[in-house]
Amino acid sequence: MVGLEVLDWIVIGVYFLVLFGIAVWVIKKRKNNTEDYFLAGRNAGWFVVGASIFASNIGSEHVVGLAGTGAASGMPMAHFELHAWIVLLLGWVFLPFYARSGVFTMPEFLERRFNSTARWFLSIISLVGYVITKVSVSVYAGGVVIEALTGVNFWTGAVITVVITGLYTVLGGMRAVIYTEALQTIVLILGSGAVTFIGLYQIGGWGELREIAGNAHFDMWRPVTDPDFPWTGLLFGGTIVGIWYWCTDQYIVQRTLTAKNINVGLKGSIFGAYLKLTPVFIFLLPGIIAYAMTKTGQLELESSDQALPTMMAALLPTGIKGVAAAGLLAALMSSLASVFNSCSTLFTVDIYKKIRPESSEKQLVTVGRIATLIVVMLGIAWIPVMANISGVLYEYLQSVQSYIAPPITVVFLLGIFWKRINSTGALATLIGGFLLGMSRLVLELNKEKLTGFLHTWATMNFLHFCILLFVLCLIICIVVSLLTAKPEQKRLDGLTYGTLSEEDKASNKNRYDIKDVILSVVLIGFIILILSYFTG
Repeated sequence: MVGLEVLDWIVIGVYFLVLFGIAVWVIKKRKNNTEDYFLAGRNAGWFVVGASIFASNIGSEHVVGLAGTGAASGMPMAHFELHAWIVLLLGWVFLPFYARSGVFTMPEFLERRFNSTARWFLSIISLVGYVITKVSVSVYAGGVVIEALTGVNFWTGAVITVVITGLYTVLGGMRAVIYTEALQTIVLILGSGAVTFIGLYQIGGWGELREIAGNAHFDMWRPVTDPDFPWTGLLFGGTIVGIWYWCTDQYIVQRTLTAKNINVGLKGSIFGAYLKLTPVFIFLLPGIIAYAMTKTGQLELESSDQALPTMMAALLPTGIKGVAAAGLLAALMSSLASVFNSCSTLFTVDIYKKIRPESSEKQLVTVGRIATLIVVMLGIAWIPVMANISGVLYEYLQSVQSYIAPPITVVFLLGIFWKRINSTGALATLIGGFLLGMSRLVLELNKEKLTGFLHTWATMNFLHFCILLFVLCLIICIVVSLLTAKPEQKRLDGLTYGTLSEEDKASNKNRYDIKDVILSVVLIGFIILILSYFTG
């Protein structure tokens, strides 16, 4: 075994016993219907909602990829971790529309706002996106972490991660996912926080770290001409991806839909936003510490993606190492469990139920479980392709998301804020934007053979490409909508800001209190301070 001792395995064993104890307790309480299986009966409290949002987000791309990016490139990708302000947008702006419409999924909301074709298309895009990003990345990272910690073969570790996570996800559904994620959030922050503090101590403190790593590693604001992380791309392209991910993606929004009511959902979003600030310090910073330790000879890295598990194995004392290992496994499993449940929800509710509306609740739950297994196998098959797109896991994830996000962001933003947008414009945007984004992905895999415009299209910085694609999608959506008939007013009632009833407006005002406002303002203040400090 690499690094882990008997006490560490005992700690990990206790963690798994508690985890499965929670899962068994939840499974016994479950009801065999779709609302319970996919949305936990819409009865979750704010702590569980916020912890689930955080744990779903903090997955393999952080455990392996974000720390790896910190080691290789430093702080620029912290911009994505400061999207906590966008999590606030979910609670304050988007959630009221989703909750009032009573939908299970985001494609279902598009059907209410536009038509059934838009629902079909977003369902398929989302499932493809989950396979080539979240599922494959999570499985890959599970193999990397288990191999680094235990010496177990990469593929064996990946399969172990899938089997353990799939077991309680398939049996317990969304209720099992969100309640186990509440535990996983606590273990994750404690374990990864220990790596940061002990790493800082070993390197000689904050001042010594900055001196050894150099100012460039602490600069979030790279020049516009920077080939990897231009500040324009991070600020504007990152925001486009962030709105898609935090405010329109089934993977995250499904957590808020489990809340008892809109007010609880808002409070959960605010709590999740505060938790979202921690990855800069418990994942990205350890990556920078690992980079500094390689310069001082205290650590050796085979690849930047192994920064965090290698630090754990080399630095942490027995027992604490077990907590940290459990934290990493918690992150992997929570992310994987979330995407499993989201995939099964999308396929079952948006595709299978539309084809076979007469299906019983029990049949739909069974189909959801089968869909999970199929998505897992497709994700595993995609892993070898990932290596041809980016050598650093976090950059791979962000680049592919940058090709998927713009058309969906445009359709949801304009769909909610402008009642003139119609189904023809929305569908043209979803199809056109998806084809343009996928053309970039295909050409990027063959960029060495290209010249001229196609080479530029394939090699343009992925975040600048995201901005360009967003602008193109805006033009498509607005022009096509204005050139075609206005949408029916009756379809829009309560689904856009321009069609809210007086009752809806009064409900909006009553769903928050002064504490929610103060906490949101304070959070934005923290983000501004972090952005101001890390300037090289």
